[in-house]
Amino acid sequence: MTLGTMAVDHELRIDYDKLRKDRLRKTREQMEKDGLGALLVYDTDNVRYITSTKLGEWTKAKLNRYCLLAKGQDPILFEIGSAIKTKKKLSPWIKDIRPAKNSMRGSLPGGVETAVKEIASILHDFGLEGEPVGVDLLTVPMKEAFDKFNVNIVDGQQTMLDAQKIKTKEELQLIETSAAMVDGAYADILEYTKPGVKENELAALMRSRLLELGAENVHNVNVISGSRSNPHPHDFSDRIIRPGDLVFLDVVNDFNGYKTCYYRTFCCGKPTEDQKRIYQKAYDWLYDCIEKIKPGAMTDEIARCWPDYKELGYESEYEALALELGHGIGITHWAKPVITRGHSLENPEKIEKNMHFAVETYYGEEGIGGARIEEQVIVTEDGCRVITKFPSDRLISCWDY
Repeated sequence: MTLGTMAVDHELRIDYDKLRKDRLRKTREQMEKDGLGALLVYDTDNVRYITSTKLGEWTKAKLNRYCLLAKGQDPILFEIGSAIKTKKKLSPWIKDIRPAKNSMRGSLPGGVETAVKEIASILHDFGLEGEPVGVDLLTVPMKEAFDKFNVNIVDGQQTMLDAQKIKTKEELQLIETSAAMVDGAYADILEYTKPGVKENELAALMRSRLLELGAENVHNVNVISGSRSNPHPHDFSDRIIRPGDLVFLDVVNDFNGYKTCYYRTFCCGKPTEDQKRIYQKAYDWLYDCIEKIKPGAMTDEIARCWPDYKELGYESEYEALALELGHGIGITHWAKPVITRGHSLENPEKIEKNMHFAVETYYGEEGIGGARIEEQVIVTEDGCRVITKFPSDRLISCWDY
């Protein structure tokens, strides 16, 4: 595949028109399987999946733009008023765009009720009164308004997750391009990391480099070093990196909506034998599970490759959650399938071709530090293909003295 970030006339690259049509088709098919009369989505990733439209990251978690997909009807996008003219001009595949009537996170009294009243009226006009309406996100005022106008709401989050579970060719192309951008940015991190550099400087460099490479957004960068590397804090600080520190990063890049989740660990200087041992343990856990990933495999057998919470020094699997983990990634950062010891051993799911997910492992010891590694894999006919290409087979030194 070509990993260019632009659409061009001289090569066959990502077919965005097919991408838009396939995502809408998959959503309709899942609605039918789930017996829904309509879907009403507020999560910005789900709105994008159905309508192939977006606004900036500032709209996340505000529930101020939404989409109604009714059985047998075109999607209706309820857009923030001042963006409607732009959408009508630049997104002609959406035939019905109306002003969103939102409450600005509760700061506009009556906004929610006005919006739900309109939705109820539309469902009535479509002959869908009383039919199940899947909703992906819900607040208390929304629930009260749905009850008031007799809208029969059910869980729509699972419908959207299931629709997105198996990726199309175009989705996989976008995901791998997103990962390729992080490959390149890690090379800059490796060159820049040395004593005196702070964690937040590495976070800034990673974000800057990814934006230069064509990222739509950088959803997250964690940078953890030295004494902060055990236990794992899942963030970054202003800590100064010193000779001999272990340093690891987590990068959630976003290219045309499709995310990465991509950890690498380095050593600032020559690693000690103990640091190599810690790294190797995390690496072995990671690749033991990757070897088991193939169509028909069950998530519980993958989870059994990992240590239980006691071996990791925690009180329960809930405390150890996210240290040894598999999770789907696509237009959403966390998606199906999810693989953990705490869930998968009793609730196994089948791995299917063209799933895409990340697997990540961590191991640390007091006084030595911690190592975190993560790979993204695409499930193939008879196994899986690792698409995160920056070397992970050894603990790399990023400052040679």
